[in-house]
Amino acid sequence: MATDDSLDISLDEVLKQLRDVRLPLLRLHKALLDSERLVYEQQYGTIASNMEFFRLVLEHEHFQWLRPMSQWIANFDDALAAKHKPMTLATAIAFQNSVKQLVQSSPLDPTHGRKYYEALERDARVAKMHVEVSALLQG
Repeated sequence: MATDDSLDISLDEVLKQLRDVRLPLLRLHKALLDSERLVYEQQYGTIASNMEFFRLVLEHEHFQWLRPMSQWIANFDDALAAKHKPMTLATAIAFQNSVKQLVQSSPLDPTHGRKYYEALERDARVAKMHVEVSALLQG
């Protein structure tokens, strides 16, 4: 949707797209966490509790690739809630561009893209949600 000529789009259009994608992105994020939990447990054993899982998501390298998506969601929510500093078109476009990067997969990417690709390949639920988020981002 974003072009080199930012005057072709409005803040309202970009914010609508971002708001529309937020909930499906949250569902995708949850599905990715669930999928990665299974992979982790196959490698390292059962995670004893949800608190332990939360700690692992925050600290263990296995889940590191998911942290940018978690951070995007938190940052976007903070930006929407900030009444003293309304979101600008430039900020909204930056959020739009960064979320598009988060849902790109590539088996050749040595980091996030490869892990994302692997999750899409092994988990039909993740793949279905990816399609929904990608369609919303296409505008």
